[in-house]
Amino acid sequence: MNHFFKNPLSRFICSLNHFHFSFTQSSRKFSHFSEPQSWRSMEGLIRCSANYVPLTPISFLERAAKAYKDTTSVVYGSVKYTWGDTHERCLKLASALTQLGISRGDVVATLAPNVPAMHELHFAVPMAGALLCTLNTRHDSAMLSILLRHSEAKIIFADYQLLDIANGALELLAKTERKPPIFVLIAESDGSLPSDHHITSETYEYESLLANGHNGFEIRRPNSEWDPISVNYTSGTTSRPKGVVYSHRGAYLNALATILLHGICSMPVYLWTVPMFHCNGWCLIWGLAAQGGTNICLRKVTPKDIFDNIALHNVTHMGGAPTVLNMVVNSPISDRKPLPHKVEVMTGGSPPPPQILSKMEELGFGMSHLYGLTETYGPGTSCIWKPEWDSLPLDKRYKIKARQGVQHPGLEEVDVKDPVTMASVPADGKTMGEIMFRGNTVMSGYLKDLKATEEAFSGGWFRSGDLAVKHPDNYIEVKDRSKDVIISGGENISTVEVETVLFGHPAILEAAVVARPDNHWGQTPCAFVKLKEGYDVDSQEIIKFCRDHLPHYMAPRTVIFEDLPKTSTGKIQKFILREKAKALGSLS
Repeated sequence: MNHFFKNPLSRFICSLNHFHFSFTQSSRKFSHFSEPQSWRSMEGLIRCSANYVPLTPISFLERAAKAYKDTTSVVYGSVKYTWGDTHERCLKLASALTQLGISRGDVVATLAPNVPAMHELHFAVPMAGALLCTLNTRHDSAMLSILLRHSEAKIIFADYQLLDIANGALELLAKTERKPPIFVLIAESDGSLPSDHHITSETYEYESLLANGHNGFEIRRPNSEWDPISVNYTSGTTSRPKGVVYSHRGAYLNALATILLHGICSMPVYLWTVPMFHCNGWCLIWGLAAQGGTNICLRKVTPKDIFDNIALHNVTHMGGAPTVLNMVVNSPISDRKPLPHKVEVMTGGSPPPPQILSKMEELGFGMSHLYGLTETYGPGTSCIWKPEWDSLPLDKRYKIKARQGVQHPGLEEVDVKDPVTMASVPADGKTMGEIMFRGNTVMSGYLKDLKATEEAFSGGWFRSGDLAVKHPDNYIEVKDRSKDVIISGGENISTVEVETVLFGHPAILEAAVVARPDNHWGQTPCAFVKLKEGYDVDSQEIIKFCRDHLPHYMAPRTVIFEDLPKTSTGKIQKFILREKAKALGSLS
């Protein structure tokens, strides 16, 4: 049997192809997935290597090595590479991977922060014909071992600061029938390692491995642009993470769409405050190569590091979840530096409070808002700003900017639909439905979970699970996750609306609202808040503040003061808070 079909990812793609065919046969809502041949009826046309090449973001690096050969590609402390250097290093790393036995369709995992090795692996792994699986750096050893086993990763690259977690995962894997992956250690840029660690005969070191590769390596290009390029596990805010499979085609298109959304022109300077492991850095690792951008790598993200690097490297663009922006606007004055110019910031991950957007712009940042999911390669929509909104009062302006907007150019369609009838909701800004996606930048499916894939694509659209309204201008606005809506006395309460009001209180740094069980009302809002340093308020003051700004039934009846649990990408883990609220029992 051909090796391609022995590989788990290849089997997965084959099963999806079968699903597409069988589902098409049983439902006219799906168009047939076979390639259209209508062009063949026109005399004189041929498709050949001269006019057809499978789309892949690998081509962005090859172009950058020509067009931007001497332009700085990566900066990390004292380490600096040009695009010519990066191209050569990636070729050598791809070569080294094949020497370790990596074949087409194999999975290569990473566990690392935003360091140069993570940037290079995004190109080198697909250049070797393999799939990149970037693992969340906040997973513990138990979860890491589960994901390594599920993905059947042949190699894992782990940063030296995450060595104990990686070793713990490998020890757990060794106790199973699954053969542990080859281990490659990423040392610090100066080559230093923890004093209690030494390289064993079973461990490879990143730079040494790369040095053994050949820069004349022949790239293993995808046979089809629908070949998988990466596996991204969901953040696990509600359940065990699922492996979302991206294709070369989708990655190529979303990379271009994201640089368009972000207004990224030739040779930008991008500060990496978005985890590279999250949706492959919103596909911007590949997109920045297309524009010859400079990647400023940060091992750890703090407000001081953000301001220092902006000033030092003349940063033009950065991104971040609302929690990162919250850190910036509430940072000590001593950590801040004047911006050399307006720095364009793209935020997403959860609905940003309008107050945070306003404060960021007061500091001199230009704000744009995107929305998407792991299943849509990260960015899927953007709140495209219209000049006529500049004259609106500030509060209305930032409420509009907090909307999720319309689909980007790489997506075919985004709509808000009734999840049962699949009818589009009216564009009245009031009727709620589920956000659904359709197009080339929607995932190929969930790895080894055909049932979940079928459910996600039921009706011919990808079902996001997010509830929203559609405004008369067709801009969508997220109101809640379907599982987060609070039903109190028969009324639906949007937790996002309550949280937006809470962020308006001068003492509140972070807030999240979930349902608390209630014997009389069914459910009532329960707010978890973290106060800003130096503030001291009680629950009654916060409840009164909410009742002054919301219909009384929407105001929290319970307020808990504590740090909020988050994923590594800044999303609040509401499933943990829901369990805490449930444990409180009924208020009535």
